[in-house]
Amino acid sequence: MKILSVVLFLIPFASALAAHTERDPDFDSLVVWMEGSFSSAQQAAADSQYYHVDLHMARIWRDRTDGAWFYVEQAMGSTPEAPYRQRVYHVQRIEEGMLESIVYELRTPSAVVGAWKEPSQFNNITPEQLVLRRGCEVYLQATGESFVGGTHGTACRSDLRGASYASSQVTIMADRIVSWDRGFNAADEQVWGARSGGYVFLRTGK
Repeated sequence: MKILSVVLFLIPFASALAAHTERDPDFDSLVVWMEGSFSSAQQAAADSQYYHVDLHMARIWRDRTDGAWFYVEQAMGSTPEAPYRQRVYHVQRIEEGMLESIVYELRTPSAVVGAWKEPSQFNNITPEQLVLRRGCEVYLQATGESFVGGTHGTACRSDLRGASYASSQVTIMADRIVSWDRGFNAADEQVWGARSGGYVFLRTGK
């Protein structure tokens, strides 16, 4: 009877250990493919409707066990020291076949400009200090050679250039990220963003 009690006592711990060590190949690939530096310079040189934009995504808070966290910085190629977009992404598995990237803003983005080179700058920042971009979550599915997805519906609010909401469509591959961000007004008319397709960011560094 005592042996049975010990076995029953250990079962939850064994189950927890198995869950903790269970690998998620799609999640692991997505995290590796997202991390690094990327540029749309080649696309801009071939098509004048696109700008040369540099994109950097660096892992932060690597010791956390609730998914993967990234600091994201975008800047015009001509002014890398003055990013026009700074975000924090929280990537996690939400269900079989579906991964989610939650988007946050920084309260004082100027304090971490260039932090993709020194992610330790986030050691004194916590997720609780971030501002959630509610409705701007990007949902991704694996295709085998890429991850494809985007935002859902009109929930990602935006007032940029008369917009009512923003839409993002994303394809992530080992060597590139294709991102198509657009803003629409209340009549569902596009008011900002590329019109012919997404920006193609080719990997330039790990």
